[in-house]
Parts: sequence; C-alpha cells; structure tokens
Amino acid sequence: MPIHDHQPKFLGSAFLWGGIALGVLLVGALLSHGFGIFSHGEKGNGEPEQLVRQGDSIVIPEGSALRKEIVVEAARSVPVNPQLQLPATVESDPARTAAVLSPLTGRLVALKVALGDRVARGQVLAMIDSPDLGQAYDDNDKAGDSFRLTKKNLERQEQQNTLGVASDKDLDQARSDFTQAEAEYTRTQERLKVLGAAAGHHGAERMLSITAPVSGSVTALNAAVGTMINDPTQPLFTVADLSTVWVTAMVAEKDIASVSKNQDAEVSLVAYPGRILKGKVLFVSDVLEPDSRRNKLRIALENRDYLLKPNMFGTVTVTGASREQVVLPSSALLLNNDRTSVFVATHPWTFERRTVETLLEEGNSVAILSGLHSGEQVIVRGGILLND
Repeated sequence: MPIHDHQPKFLGSAFLWGGIALGVLLVGALLSHGFGIFSHGEKGNGEPEQLVRQGDSIVIPEGSALRKEIVVEAARSVPVNPQLQLPATVESDPARTAAVLSPLTGRLVALKVALGDRVARGQVLAMIDSPDLGQAYDDNDKAGDSFRLTKKNLERQEQQNTLGVASDKDLDQARSDFTQAEAEYTRTQERLKVLGAAAGHHGAERMLSITAPVSGSVTALNAAVGTMINDPTQPLFTVADLSTVWVTAMVAEKDIASVSKNQDAEVSLVAYPGRILKGKVLFVSDVLEPDSRRNKLRIALENRDYLLKPNMFGTVTVTGASREQVVLPSSALLLNNDRTSVFVATHPWTFERRTVETLLEEGNSVAILSGLHSGEQVIVRGGILLND
C-alpha cells in the first residue's frame, strides 16, 4: 500500500491520544479544586463539594474553600443625586437670529459684507437697483408736489374768504383738497420709510439699501452681485447674534420625568475637553420629536468670546433632586445573558441569582433602580466563582 495511505491513520491516532491526555489533565485539575462543579452529594474521596445546587439556589457547604473567597455585605440605602448624560448640540437663539429679505424685486448691484462678518444693527449689507423703489419715489414726488400746491391754494382761499371775495364753498373745497393731498403725501413717505429709503435722495442715490435688523454675525449668504432678486420670500442673508447661544439636549422618553425648568446643568463640548460650562435648563419642550421619540431641553449660555459655535457637539449632564437609593459596590454586579445580576443570600451560605436594573455609576459604587431592597445580603466580592 502506498505510504500516503498510512499517513492519515498515524496522524489521527496522535491527535486522538493527545486529546485524551489533555482531557485527563483538565478533569484532574477541576476535581482537585472543586470549582464550578455542582452536585447533590460528596466527592468520591469523601470530601465535600465546593458548590451544591438546590433548585434555583446555590449552597456553599461547610468546609468549602469558597467560603474564604466570598464576601457578603448588606445592601445599603444612601442619598444620591441622579444624573442624566444627554447628547447635545450648540444652536443659535432663534429670538436672536434674523433672516434678511429684500422687500422689493430688483438687481443686486453691491454687497457690502462677506460671509462670517460681524455687523451692527442698521448696517448696510447690500444695494439693490429696484424699479419698484423708483415707482415709490415717483409717487412720493407727485404727492409732495400736490401737497404743496393744495396748501398754497388753501391759504389763498382763506385770505379771499376773509375779504369776502371767495365763497365758503370754495374754501371748503380747498380744505378738502389739502387734506387728501396731505394724507397721500404721508402715505408715500411712510412707504419709503418702510423700505429703508430716504425721501430726499435723487438720481443714483435712489437705491434700495438692505440693512441688518440685528447686530451679529453673517452666518448665511445666498446672493451674488448682478443676480436678479425675484422672490421677496427668499432670504439674502442670515444674521445671528451669537453673544448668547443655546445648548440643545435630547432626552429619552423614559427620562422626561427627571428633567424640569431651572434644573442645574453642566455642559461639556468635544471642542474643549476638560472644560465644564454651568447653566440652568431654560425650558423643556412640550412636544416630543416624532422621529427620535426624544424631548428637547435647552440651556442658554453666554458666549461673549464667540468660542461656542452653532453645530458643535457636546454632552449635557443634568442633576436631579437627592433621593434615597440602594447602592452596591460595582464588584457585586455580574453580566448574565446581557442582563445585570447579583447573588442574594436567602439563608446562610445559600444564594440566589437576581436580575437588577442599575441607575447610575459613580466611582466604585452603583445605584440600583430595581430588583434589590435595602438590607438584603449580597455577594460583593467573589460572585464570579458562582457564575454559571
């Protein structure tokens, strides 16, 4: 028979004997220590088992070496200040953010600022050559001329009426003409005022000036020189006063009851690690976001140095009112099938596994939300030796 026909049988035998030898060694080690082996009796040599399972309970028999490894303490109730850590972003304050629109159509002939510039209220941002503004100036010129003419005519009729030359009817007509002309002149002047145009301008000065409604930074620019402005509802600029900004945090639906207006809050930003900003919750939204099922809370922060910029990411930590809470050392907690559990003593050296829900962790202590009562005896060290 060829050599290659015998080679697989030889290798298979080697692996088989090697596996048996390794298994014997492992079993011998486990038997010599007794850990993790559950039974209802004694070892073959008459020595007691390290652990005995009785239904859902685990018993550590007298004489078991595990008793020296297990530490049991009573769960204690202490006052804690629950904290929520919430994802957050920096936003401009809507009450301090203005979309700048053109009141009339026309051609943009000059831009006086650039994106990112800081501007003062009333500062000219752009100039527009607008036919509608030209019409408004023409209407004002006509109304002014009619006002002055009717005023002179009224003065003449009053003098002639005093001398008995003009009738009362002619005087009444002059007064009516003057009143109508005065009203029209006032209307055209107010129209120019609303448009930001000065009534005394002439010729090339009759351009539409777009001014900043608030002081702040130009955060958006949506036009270029030479373009036609045909849609008065389309913003040309956005000016935001960033001396005060909002930090908006998203609160999970299950945590909404833990937040309220005027609650203390701490803000940390990715851009400035290690720097903590303190503030108070300005308001909590009355409406949940339909997509994320989260609620928004906002904190107003001063930003005199403009270091806080809209769209920065950060974390908001909200501290709730102090309350009594069961607290355990973090060493007591065990992970079991994606659940957190502890071993609770039901009788001396008899333990049951119990699932608990944790609230928060501070240092080496963990607050327990549910699953455990104050005073119950819990394994706080060595529970991993019972973990099956």
